[in-house]
Amino acid sequence: MARVGFVPDERSKVSQQSVIVGIGPLSLPDVVAVTRGGATVELAPEALEAMAATRAVIDALVDDGTPHYGVSTGFGALATKNIPLDQRTQLQRSLIRSHAASSGAPVDREVVRGLMLGRLSTLATGRTGVRPLVAETYAAVLNAGITPVVGEYGSLGCSGDLAPLSHVALALMGEGSVRDRSGALLPAADALAAAGITPVELREKEGLALINGTDGMLGMLVLAMADLHRLLDTADLAAAMSIEGLLGTDAVFAADLHALRPHPGQVASAATIRSLLEGSPLIAEQLTSETGRHRFTRVQDAYSLRCAPQVHGAARATLAHAESVAAVELSSAIDNPVVTEDGRIESNGNFHGAPVGYVLDFLAIAVADVASMSERRTDRFLDKARSHGLNAFLADDPGVDSGHMIAQYTQAGIVSELKRLANPASVDSIPSSAMQEDHVSMGWAAGLKLRRSIDGLTRVLAIEVLTAARALDMRDGGTDGGMRSSVPITAVREALRRDVAGPGPDRYLAPEIEAARLLVEDGSLLTAAFDGVGAREA
Repeated sequence: MARVGFVPDERSKVSQQSVIVGIGPLSLPDVVAVTRGGATVELAPEALEAMAATRAVIDALVDDGTPHYGVSTGFGALATKNIPLDQRTQLQRSLIRSHAASSGAPVDREVVRGLMLGRLSTLATGRTGVRPLVAETYAAVLNAGITPVVGEYGSLGCSGDLAPLSHVALALMGEGSVRDRSGALLPAADALAAAGITPVELREKEGLALINGTDGMLGMLVLAMADLHRLLDTADLAAAMSIEGLLGTDAVFAADLHALRPHPGQVASAATIRSLLEGSPLIAEQLTSETGRHRFTRVQDAYSLRCAPQVHGAARATLAHAESVAAVELSSAIDNPVVTEDGRIESNGNFHGAPVGYVLDFLAIAVADVASMSERRTDRFLDKARSHGLNAFLADDPGVDSGHMIAQYTQAGIVSELKRLANPASVDSIPSSAMQEDHVSMGWAAGLKLRRSIDGLTRVLAIEVLTAARALDMRDGGTDGGMRSSVPITAVREALRRDVAGPGPDRYLAPEIEAARLLVEDGSLLTAAFDGVGAREA
């Protein structure tokens, strides 16, 4: 069988050692390889040539007497002020120092590396007017594992992720705080010296070119998409385990039924669930030999079971749309002003983060809904009136034991927060820069919000898998007598049981939830499921 939908998260396990940064776009796996996989970067020769050519355009404008934004003028609302030639180097330094104004908890290392890679890619297009030296130093800092400290607050997602990118530019100047490859906090000057990197003295236009981009929000989008491929596959797996554990039917996942409403994501999700449940003894036991219909009196399963492909499929469609937006953004050269191919230097508004901010918010909506459906499936296991013969709360001795009662509370608390996080950041705007920048995207905030949502969905799915596995063990009377699950779900249960014990009297539950979370996060459960499909078909 071909890999239908559930696969190990290959997008977050890219093994390449080096990524070429050239005039053309980075791929999604390239971004993940550098941000998470530790891959180094290498500037393509044609990128260096393009940067040298456009830098010559900037140099020709330096003393021509005509005001040019970012070259011989101030910035933002101060763009009308002409800057004398002897103050223009100071202008660039002052820009970076004043704009490195973030606050709050430091953002994750992978977010900063994504921010840096995106900006380096734009520099490499040759449309920003920086010297090749600036891009080469940027690449050296990235390759040395030096990560500038960036606070969570400071970007409005318009005129670029200004404050976050300014902290990176500050480090290139040998100023500010960074963490080295080991995670140690130290002054940027010391980190650069230890890596043999000479700080850059910025020239005309270069400070502006280092901070005018959507790179932070874009990096967060790419990382979230890599996570969501794994999590949506895991949601299909969790749903299949719950359907089996709740003695549901797999008939509703038939290919011809989904061909009647052929949304690609829905079709893929149904095929995945169908494959995971194929040959399940527990499901087969629920069918009468005479009619092939479910022996229980209920005609249909609850929506949280029956409609999983429709919801998970809609989330996949949202993800596909987000990927199309990310692909365009990765192909873009975002700066203000830019040097055009015919040598003009032109102001523009391409730094506005609306396209990325919208899809970051859109994904948060999908995440919240997938998690909400997962929690509803979990709750059905715990309600004796709806679990079809299981102990209340899956407790070993109900009353004495509480089983998974509070695990569902944890899920419910997370789902409630995910609904709040689904409120879009991109509908907000706060004017800034003396009303020059009077409409902003809040895309950076949308990205940080989505990262928290991704973490919440991971935990919610882990609790569903943990609960479904416990219910299946209880159906089997424990695992000693053999599992009556399908081959793939049996493989998943066995993988989980290597880290989490089976049913019994109440135990300290938080470490078991954490163990399940780690198995969801690293893709181990999906690997077990796929291996199970392979074993069944061999």
